[in-house]
Amino acid sequence: MPGIDIDEIYRTFAPEDIPWNRPELPVPLVELLNAGTIRQCRAIEFGCGLGNHSIEMARRGFDVTGVDVSPTAIRMAKENAAAADVQVRFVAADVTHTLDLPEGSYDFGWDWEMLHHIFPEQRIPYVRNLARILAPGALHLSVCFSEHDTMFGAGKRRVTPIGTELYFSSVEEIEALYAPHFDISSLGLIDIVGTRASHSAVRAVLRKATLPY
Repeated sequence: MPGIDIDEIYRTFAPEDIPWNRPELPVPLVELLNAGTIRQCRAIEFGCGLGNHSIEMARRGFDVTGVDVSPTAIRMAKENAAAADVQVRFVAADVTHTLDLPEGSYDFGWDWEMLHHIFPEQRIPYVRNLARILAPGALHLSVCFSEHDTMFGAGKRRVTPIGTELYFSSVEEIEALYAPHFDISSLGLIDIVGTRASHSAVRAVLRKATLPY
């Protein structure tokens, strides 16, 4: 993940100063819950940060695992879960490398504002990990910044005010990325609330293929 080291952000920034650290569940995730598209099951969050969303999903009866590349974030997430008196398994791991998690063991997964931290050359290993870990027929929600977003300058690769370097995707790139392993239930642009302003983002709702492609 190019740019400033993510663990450095968690070591040096106050939680309230980390732009993506938001306590409430993202609207696209709430919509899936309210529609009954996802129900209590074994779920996994990729890029869980301080664990806010994993903790809230555990409160709602999900058996949750949260994964993040930052050991500092995972330590703090465990503390937050203990303070909330909920059970969440948190794992410090790079999602673009082999993950020591059981094959086909999760029925729902999500990555919220994580994929734009992963550059194209690293995304295929991540999606392969995702496809291995999710059960056949499992649902996955992925939301990342769109190339049409106007924040942080122009171009596909942009540097944020806190020093993270991000990759802004097209709908077509996201479709090509996931298509080898997933059936695409829904794919398109949405607006999401950011710290400074709203962002244009690509939302993908995916179903793990029941047969190998």
